[in-house]
Amino acid sequence: MKPLIVEGNLLDQNVDVIVNAWNRNIIPWWLLLPQGVSGAIKKCAGYAPFWELGRMGAIPLGGAVQTSAGRLPYKRIIHVAGISMWWRSSRQSVQDSVASAMGLVHQHGYQSVAFPIIGAGTGGAGEEGALQWMLEAFQPIQSSARVVVVRYRI
Repeated sequence: MKPLIVEGNLLDQNVDVIVNAWNRNIIPWWLLLPQGVSGAIKKCAGYAPFWELGRMGAIPLGGAVQTSAGRLPYKRIIHVAGISMWWRSSRQSVQDSVASAMGLVHQHGYQSVAFPIIGAGTGGAGEEGALQWMLEAFQPIQSSARVVVVRYRI
């Protein structure tokens, strides 16, 4: 599959679910200052999705879980563990995150999903490198869902 790549804000996308590029969830989120995409989601969604996320325990690297969307208009938020405990992303962690998120999209029958570029910011891969890893991960996936990858632009 080939996702649509757009420039803009993840939270402005007209989709069923959004993906939050998160971490392994070992350190409680309230001890962290969510940055980038996670910070924007927390600001707009409120604390509820993050409290749910905290109760789920550690997410395997490359894994995905879903929570409510809080005050956001989406059906759910899919949180992926795209960066390690050392705050680094890798080809494997990014690609496994894409596959795990898409697994939840299929499992729950969502018709559309928007992804940020996983691992680009805090994960240190850079936008182009992380986007390339994501595009490679989408290639073998067969899906009827509309998939959007959002390059963040102010």
